[in-house]
Order: sequence, then C-alpha cells, then structure tokens
Amino acid sequence: VKLVESGGGLVQPGGSLRLSCVVSGLTFSIRTMNWVRQAPGKGVELVARINSYGTVASYADSVKGRFTISRDNANDTLYLEMNSLKTEDTAIYYCQDEYDNRGRGTQVTVSS
Repeated sequence: VKLVESGGGLVQPGGSLRLSCVVSGLTFSIRTMNWVRQAPGKGVELVARINSYGTVASYADSVKGRFTISRDNANDTLYLEMNSLKTEDTAIYYCQDEYDNRGRGTQVTVSS
C-alpha cells in the first residue's frame, strides 16, 4: 500500500493550495478516504472525509466552507482544495484510508 501526497508549500494568509494524493496497492475506489493534519506540538486532526463514490463529504468545523475534498477513482487520486488559508492551517497534511494507511505527508505553511 502506497499513498503519496504532494502540493504543499508556503503560502500567505488568504491564499490557496491544492493537495493531491496518489494511491496504489489497494482498491482505491471502494475505500472511504480522509485528509488529516498534524500541527507542531498537536495531535492528529481529521480535516475532511469522502465516501468511496465521492458523493458524500464531511469537514472539521475549523475548515468548513474553506476546504473541499474530492476524488478521481479512475486515477486513484484524492484531492484537497484549500482556500482562504489561515496561519492556524499550518501543519503536515496526510491522506489516509479507512484502515489508517497513511502517506508521508506534505507540509503546508501559512505565513506572511
């Protein structure tokens, strides 16, 4: 099982980023997928979840209205569109499947 995140970087407050996660070694299209994050000195936070069909999504209150999770089952890829970024969104972002398989993460830093 391999999950590889990309798309992180340094962005100013109010900016946007799009994260991607390419998955291999499992049947991506039948799994519920999550984006989670871990900020320095804090625990892991579930940011967003999407069902296997891509029809039902849920979000942490802290990102609701700013982040959008989506998936492309034809290409085994999970996405997280992040808008109106805040300094408190700074964290390592991981994609994770329903069995807690997780990638190495991508760093997102929001700073002026």
